[in-house]
Amino acid sequence: MTVTIWHNPKCATSRKVLDLIRARGHEPVIIDYQATPPTVPDIKAALKEAGMKPRDLLRRRGTPYDELGLGDPALSDAALIKAMHEHPILIERPVVRTPKGTRLARPVEAVLDIL
Repeated sequence: MTVTIWHNPKCATSRKVLDLIRARGHEPVIIDYQATPPTVPDIKAALKEAGMKPRDLLRRRGTPYDELGLGDPALSDAALIKAMHEHPILIERPVVRTPKGTRLARPVEAVLDIL
């Protein structure tokens, strides 16, 4: 089974999820999503697979969220997804994708049902 993690090596939660995936016997495909931003279609697919809306995946703390005015409720989903692609730091992490589903692994245990 292919397991992919959108990973930030500086994030303690992301490192814990990576360790958990490995402890469950999987060597995941690791995507440093800030160095290699997911495409707009990848973000859309991950959101659909996880049953999430773009605002559910937006990270606010330590990002240009406020500067970009992303709190404006009039912004479309497409505009939010474009912002996440252009500024990948806006994507909450870690996102784990497997054939069993996609999860924002917060808390860490949220990933267990797809491994």
